[in-house]
Amino acid sequence: MMTESPAANSDSGDTPLKPLSFPRGTALPAQSPLFWVGQKNRYLRQLLIGDIEQITKRRLIVYFANRYSAEPEIAPPDLAYMQEILGNVRGQPVDLFLETVGGQTDATEGILSLLENSVNDLRVIVANAAKSNGTLLALSAKSIVMGATSELGPIEPSLNGIPCSVLSDPQIAHTNFPLHKLGLYALAQTKTLAKKLLQSGMMRSHELVKVEQAIEALASRNTFPAHGSVVSHKEASELGLVVEYLPPENDLWQRIWLLYCMYDHDSRSDHLSKIYETRQCSLSVASSSATSSPP
Repeated sequence: MMTESPAANSDSGDTPLKPLSFPRGTALPAQSPLFWVGQKNRYLRQLLIGDIEQITKRRLIVYFANRYSAEPEIAPPDLAYMQEILGNVRGQPVDLFLETVGGQTDATEGILSLLENSVNDLRVIVANAAKSNGTLLALSAKSIVMGATSELGPIEPSLNGIPCSVLSDPQIAHTNFPLHKLGLYALAQTKTLAKKLLQSGMMRSHELVKVEQAIEALASRNTFPAHGSVVSHKEASELGLVVEYLPPENDLWQRIWLLYCMYDHDSRSDHLSKIYETRQCSLSVASSSATSSPP
């Protein structure tokens, strides 16, 4: 990215001053040249995080999982990384920039507990996708920021690759009773978490029947027939979720989308499975696969 030259921003007669383009400025970095060049991707991302915070007046933390890596799922090690980037929030309102295909429910529950005990005012930003248990994480927020590209998804869990809606069928009990019971327990865990989150959060003003309808729509195949089904901002709002929709021309949304594009590009080019980041802290996990680009 190139900054505009000082001449392009000089005052010449009646010509108005132009704002410097991102990342702007003419001062040299404080870091040594070789170090800065090696870390420039995260420095530019963190600069944009700071810009977004200036607009929202909220702290921005990022959980970005590269869906093209070998290990994109929410997993137990995430908890320590999330604790690290939440370490200096100190009671401030927080925006969680979330990109994930989902993952383990037990690990997701651990992150939910961490957020509950660390953040009093949580909002989730979904630029691209927070699917499966990523949607469950989003349900913990007071609201979800979404745009035209954003998608949530069904929260139905699966065991051994089999959806729990299938495992809960009484016919499965006759052929594999232990797996049937495990499917019932897994589905109950997800529904219980969703109910707790919605009743204490963004749907607390709704009657219980409305909350249960939203959970049933997200945790079964009755409304969304596939686990990968797209739940758009309109469909999320119709379920009763609190959605803040930002149109493509919105100034904040354009910065959010630029930040997403930076994470998407950098995670694939640097072969990273996950990035956890704030404007002050940056942690990443290398992918065990040499290929982290779209097929």
